[in-house]
Amino acid sequence: GALVESGGGLVEPGGSLSLSCVASGLPPDSYYIGWFRQAPGKEREGVIVIQHNDAKTYYSDSVAGRFTISRGNAGNTVYLHMKSLKSEDTAVYYCSFGAIRMGYVDDYGLEGLRKAMTDWGKGTLVTVSS
Repeated sequence: GALVESGGGLVEPGGSLSLSCVASGLPPDSYYIGWFRQAPGKEREGVIVIQHNDAKTYYSDSVAGRFTISRGNAGNTVYLHMKSLKSEDTAVYYCSFGAIRMGYVDDYGLEGLRKAMTDWGKGTLVTVSS
């Protein structure tokens, strides 16, 4: 599959920004789709993901209460809505999906899911700075 992210840019601390991702080649069922990020000098980490049936969302503690994920009506577009942005949110944000059984994140966490995801976009840079 292919994923194309858009919406990155420069935003001041405390500001808001939304990212979009258009995915193709999604599996027919049992997959996760969501957002990961990689800050300069750090490893890629999970931010927020959603199950294929929208039944459950998982997110990193660092973004709880600030970031949300949503999907377009057609199901092949996923959005990341970010508010109260901090300088430490500066990173390249990647959209990703993987045909992975439900319950995987419950067993292995977002870090485990990151390693199992199979399809990745090229990323979009979000810079939080005044």
